Amino acid sequence: QEELEHLNQANEEINRVELQLDEARTAYRRILSESARKLNAQGSQLGNCIEKARPYYEARRLAKEAQQETQKAALRYERAVSMHNAAREMVFVAEQGVMADKNRLDPTWQEMLNHATCKVNEAEEERSRSEREHQRVTQLCQQAEAKVQALQKSLKRVIVKSKPYFELKAQFNQILEEHKAKVTALERLVSQAKTRYSVALRNLEEISEQIHARRLQRLIVRRASPVGAETSPRHSGTEVGVTGGTHLGTECPPADTLSVLSLQTIASDLQKFDSVEHLLGLSDATSLNSDELEEREQRRGGQGHFKHHRSISL
Repeated sequence: QEELEHLNQANEEINRVELQLDEARTAYRRILSESARKLNAQGSQLGNCIEKARPYYEARRLAKEAQQETQKAALRYERAVSMHNAAREMVFVAEQGVMADKNRLDPTWQEMLNHATCKVNEAEEERSRSEREHQRVTQLCQQAEAKVQALQKSLKRVIVKSKPYFELKAQFNQILEEHKAKVTALERLVSQAKTRYSVALRNLEEISEQIHARRLQRLIVRRASPVGAETSPRHSGTEVGVTGGTHLGTECPPADTLSVLSLQTIASDLQKFDSVEHLLGLSDATSLNSDELEEREQRRGGQGHFKHHRSISL
């Protein structure tokens, strides 16, 4: 029952989030189409100044990316310097320990010194590498900034004239990025819900196989018992007499019926565990007791005389 609840909850969440995802994608496509239409109209009004000013905005974009790379390289260099300083301190501590125990060579201090020396060498290499990388990206950033300044001076007139177009474009880009982030988050939620659904479904399949195996084992034990023998207390719901009559309790259906049960039937059986009304329609696999047969004959209005026979095969 718990796994069924998990399955239903995951299914409901999948349906709900997929609906939100469809709405978010529709909104994204609508905004994209609307922004393209408005930018096209704005570009028609301003003319060819947009294409003339485009190199300036492209250079600004590249300069911004170069600046971000410079910041990342600076952080890596600072981290490498910190690791190098820590490794040098470890070497100093190890050297002090070795000098204190110089009369007796302690292998622990020697191993610590060797390890600290290796760390210093690695940290020094990393520091040198990150320093070179920082210098390289810094130079690229300076070149990009210089190009932006040069283009700003040479294209000042068309930059001012095309400013409304690029401002509108920046606004639409920001809106589209927000909607894109929303779509990505919803896609991640759908994936997580589908994963939970798959896990719950797999757990239900395992439970179904376990139930089937237990019922099959019980059926084999019942068939192995001789006619008229007492069954174990666990199977006291079924009593076989000398005359061949049976008393049907809350025992499960036989194995041939279980072999065609689907996962939905197992789930329905779990929900109807305390009821045996669904067993009244069985004729070949099980038989009703005499009291139930008499009640059914009385309900039929006394039509005919019914005599019940049941054969038992060992």
